[in-house]
Amino acid sequence: MGTKLASAIVKHRAANGPFRDRASLTAVPRLGSRAFQQAAGFLRVRDAAQPLDASAVHPERYPLVERMAKDQGCTVLDLLRDPKRRERIKIDAYTSDDVGAPTLQDIVAELGKPGRDPRPAFEVFEFADVHDITDLQPGMVLPGVVTNVTSFGAFVDVGVHNDGLVHVSQLADSFVRDPNEVVRVRQKVRVTVTGVDLDRKRVALSMRSDAKAK
Repeated sequence: MGTKLASAIVKHRAANGPFRDRASLTAVPRLGSRAFQQAAGFLRVRDAAQPLDASAVHPERYPLVERMAKDQGCTVLDLLRDPKRRERIKIDAYTSDDVGAPTLQDIVAELGKPGRDPRPAFEVFEFADVHDITDLQPGMVLPGVVTNVTSFGAFVDVGVHNDGLVHVSQLADSFVRDPNEVVRVRQKVRVTVTGVDLDRKRVALSMRSDAKAK
C-alpha cells in the first residue's frame, strides 16, 4: 500500500466518518479486492462488531477462529479475553493443507493481543523556541537531532534552517576516533552553541560537558 492509497483511505474516512468494519474499506476508491486481500491484516478497525477487525488476523481466517471459539464453547470475544481458553486450543486439530502449524501458532498468539498497535512507541520531540540562525546565541543549550555523521564530526538540526556542526573534538568529554562510535543519524542529543557565523551561515556546536562559547 503506497502513500496515494493510504491518503485515499484517510480522505474517505474524513468524508464519510469512521469505518464500521474491515469490509467497508473496500468502498475506498482504488482499494480493490486484490489490494484489500494483501493489506487487510495490517489495517485495524477498532470498536467494530467483529472483534478480529482490530487484530492482525486476516479476514479469510475469521471462520477458523470462530471454529476455535465454538470448540471452546465460547464467543470469539471470550477467546480474546480469556488466556486459559486460548491455552486449551489444540493446534493440531486445525491444521490442513491450507493452514499449517506455524500460521495457526501466529493466529493464536495474535488472539492474545487484539488491538495492539504494531508500530514502535513514538517519542514526541520538540525543538527549543528558535526558528532562525539569528535566534541562536553562544552558550545556549538546545535539544537537537543528528542529521549526518562524517569523519570530522556530526551535523545536528536544532530547529533552524542551518544544521550546526559538532566537530569530532566536541562530541564527547573523551577522545573520539570515529564519530560513528558516539552518534548516529536521527539520534536525539543536547548541544551547546559555541559559535554563530551569520555571514557564512555556520553554527558551531558542542556535546562536551565543559562546552564554552567561543
